[in-house]
Amino acid sequence: MDTQWLKTFCTAAETLNFRKTAERLLMSQPNVTVQIRLLEEQLGSSLFDRINNRVSLSDTGRFFYPKAKQILEDIDDSFTKVHAFTQGYRRHWSIAISPLMAETILPYVLRSFLKKHPDIEIGIRVEDSATIEELVLSGEVNIGLSALDAGSKNVESVRIYEDPVLFVTPTDPYDEESGPAIDVSEVLRTHYLFTHHHPVFWDNLLLSLNKNVKGIRTMKVTQAHIAKRFVQEGLGVSFLPHSIVRRELIEGKLMQPYFDLFELPTVSTFVLVKTKGDIEEEFMDVLLSHYFGG
Repeated sequence: MDTQWLKTFCTAAETLNFRKTAERLLMSQPNVTVQIRLLEEQLGSSLFDRINNRVSLSDTGRFFYPKAKQILEDIDDSFTKVHAFTQGYRRHWSIAISPLMAETILPYVLRSFLKKHPDIEIGIRVEDSATIEELVLSGEVNIGLSALDAGSKNVESVRIYEDPVLFVTPTDPYDEESGPAIDVSEVLRTHYLFTHHHPVFWDNLLLSLNKNVKGIRTMKVTQAHIAKRFVQEGLGVSFLPHSIVRRELIEGKLMQPYFDLFELPTVSTFVLVKTKGDIEEEFMDVLLSHYFGG
């Protein structure tokens, strides 16, 4: 049986239209019809019902579709594993990580970890913190790095570090000695405030801000690195964990005015793991050996 027949059948089963199937697979419509007929002959049963030029899956087609999809997935998986083997990889290991951590933590940790384990093929899934625990719990990934603590008793959670939240603004033409004092209340009233790019602190922070400053204009920007870039471009201001803005503050690409309206929160980063083997233990040790907080 030609695997191309299976691809053609699965595509036709999804589109229920041989013309669209041909377009999607970059082949002629007669070729689609021939491949479907050959597959039906091989199986000894019709896969589609054709009534008044309308195509629908037959009982056999509905039964066979998930099995054909699985066959194709198994073939793809086998090719992927062989390709990885020829590249020198002998094990596969996966990480789920939030976008914030992917930018701040992962590059440093991977550099150290990969030097010690060139035989491990690492897969990285960038996911929202809210979904990372479920990926760890289900076994889809080996380990997770999240801004949220674990809620399940079947997932172990270890706090990696505490990160102070800072008020950051675009740079101005003054230096620290000659520049006028910055009124943070006025800055908040006259600039957009980029919010909700962290899953923990924003609701309480906004309550405190609205008690102290009237007329704040907010804009939801759900990715921290985008909020940071918007601030750099002078589009507004925000409150961001120190780890994500540390380099920009050092390089003078962002400013951190003195914030005295109330005490700003801190946020935590957690490593989540369900089954802790040698690799997981070592990866956690590498994480703990790096300093990311403020």
